[in-house]
Amino acid sequence: MSKNKSKRKISRRAFLERTGAAFAVATAAPTIEAQRPSVNPPTSALDTTSVPRTTIRVTVNGQERRLEVEDRWTLVELLRDHLELTGTKIGCDRGECGACTVLLDGKPVYSCSNLAVWADGRSVQTVEGLARGDRLDPLQRAFIEHDGPQCGFCTSGQLMSAKGLVTRNPHPTAEDVRAALTGNLCRCSNYNRYVEAVLAAVGTQQAAERTPRNGTGGAR
Repeated sequence: MSKNKSKRKISRRAFLERTGAAFAVATAAPTIEAQRPSVNPPTSALDTTSVPRTTIRVTVNGQERRLEVEDRWTLVELLRDHLELTGTKIGCDRGECGACTVLLDGKPVYSCSNLAVWADGRSVQTVEGLARGDRLDPLQRAFIEHDGPQCGFCTSGQLMSAKGLVTRNPHPTAEDVRAALTGNLCRCSNYNRYVEAVLAAVGTQQAAERTPRNGTGGAR
């Protein structure tokens, strides 16, 4: 059989099968190559020395600290991961739930939405800073007595928002309390108990202020 005759006997199906297989190999090769693990990853992927760092001075729960922080750290990251103050919780991590609320110069803020470098020269109070030794803050005692905490995850944020309120307004109304806690979500829906607890704490604090330090009773 002649060579030309053999070529003419190649069917259309055989031709498509051969060319299709060749095309598949050609297109798959770059993908296979891309999936191979890199033996030597780029230096930039491992190099953290290029991340800008800043030395800050911040007073945390009454104690002045001098810290070197990465400029990208959030305040909650500094508190939890580097100062081990884990009472401050991370909920949504996007400034919506209020679980990470702390006091910055006495004002409630979402610590997940504030950079650590912004706290330079300022004062930060976390839930760990409420108690004085074994003596709980009136708010903490009232939260316990009025069954404020349910799952407890949002409680530290609720406490800090409440602390900010009673610090600037020692005689809040129920509406004042509700307004102050608006930015704190409670997934257990225990809002009424939180309001009751704050109002009870204010009454406790007012009673304590009227009691002489020597414990003899009577108004000062």
